[in-house]
Amino acid sequence: MTTTRMFVAIRPSEQVREQLSDFLAPRDGMTWIDPVQWHLTLAFLSAVPDYREDELIDALSRTALRHNAFRMSLSGAGAFPDPIGARVLWLRPSVDLTPLATGVRHAANSVGATPDGQRFVGHLSVARPRRPMDARRWLQVLDTFHSDSWPVGQIELVASYLGEGPHRRPRHETVATIPLNGAQSEGAS
Repeated sequence: MTTTRMFVAIRPSEQVREQLSDFLAPRDGMTWIDPVQWHLTLAFLSAVPDYREDELIDALSRTALRHNAFRMSLSGAGAFPDPIGARVLWLRPSVDLTPLATGVRHAANSVGATPDGQRFVGHLSVARPRRPMDARRWLQVLDTFHSDSWPVGQIELVASYLGEGPHRRPRHETVATIPLNGAQSEGAS
């Protein structure tokens, strides 16, 4: 049986990616994540059986229809596991994504694509230091960033291939784009 690492996510708009990229560009000394990889993970699925992929897309589609399209922005910063021993620096979404993430995780679990057991914290990872560090100074800088809002009208199912991207980073391939309720008719406005 073949399996694929996947995740379900929301991607920021092109405009927000440009805003954030411009904000981070002059700030040397940190290992910033490539903007093409920026996303807000709703569920990480470490081993999706290939024969379950269509069932997963169907289950995610049913879940997405139970959640209305919305607008979101980014502001406020945090770190995993904590600011003193940071391994990841991130920005906070303006919307509580927990209900959508819970639905996505239930949908994945219902078809045998078991999500990780991590507690959900909505975030957009922007940096991965090479080793744990005291990131309090960087968090103060990131706290000054406030993005424009953008319409969120879909979620994406993405395959992740470790070490296949530039600089041996993961290569991400969108497998399915799944609209939220009202996305077509309202444009998530």
